[in-house]
Amino acid sequence: MKESLWESILSVKQNAPLVHNITNYVVMNNTANALLAAGASPIMAHAHPEVEDMVALCGATVINIGTLSEYWVESMLKAAAKAHDLGKPWVLDPVGAGATAYRDATVAELLEYNPTVIRGNASEIMALAKASQTKTKGVDSTHQSTEAVQAALWLSQTFGAVVCISGAVDIVVSGDEKVFLKNGHELMTKVTGLGCSATALIGAFVANDAANPVQATAAAMALLSVAGELAEKQSAGPGSLQVNLLDKLHNITEAEFLEIVSVEHSASVSV
Repeated sequence: MKESLWESILSVKQNAPLVHNITNYVVMNNTANALLAAGASPIMAHAHPEVEDMVALCGATVINIGTLSEYWVESMLKAAAKAHDLGKPWVLDPVGAGATAYRDATVAELLEYNPTVIRGNASEIMALAKASQTKTKGVDSTHQSTEAVQAALWLSQTFGAVVCISGAVDIVVSGDEKVFLKNGHELMTKVTGLGCSATALIGAFVANDAANPVQATAAAMALLSVAGELAEKQSAGPGSLQVNLLDKLHNITEAEFLEIVSVEHSASVSV
């Protein structure tokens, strides 16, 4: 599978898919730069008069609920509904799901439009599936990714989505498939918005290959985690990691990627 992941990475760089993002104030610049570095083209737009046109124009839409407001929620619902109507891929990042009733109500409405991919940390995925009464710790996870596999499986079966659980091990779940990715570095948790960057990259990869959302999701996650692992080796701390990570997303080589990437694929649903 390593070689097919690299082929997906190259394809994004060659095709420069256009990705529409309704994301949060904290990470907007970070995610746009990550998309550009990986070879995609970002659009950040949430104005009600144009949001449906943007969905139609772009290859995929990414909806990130990190900094909610009433205006932005309406933008998100308009975008999700339009993507659903057009049969275009869209990606949901349920940032902080489970933390407040407002977030839970928002994601419940968004789920009605059947996202192509859902990406979140273990606590967010568990909250989404109502698999636990736990609260999230802000936007950080209080659970390990492996604890959320059953919740991800339920979400996948219920909404027809590929579900990606981010953590020390990233797990991609869809039907009877599971992909385990074991790269990255702990220092990445000290840089705000890298999870949101992962979601945006998934948007680029599913825009580029909408017919294979599992492969696209796994390739996006593999690219970011491998780039982060390589970037850490030349970083003094989280500040330089941000810069080095963008550089590595841009200039990563096939040899670097294939040497480091750690991926396991399973068709079993048992956990």
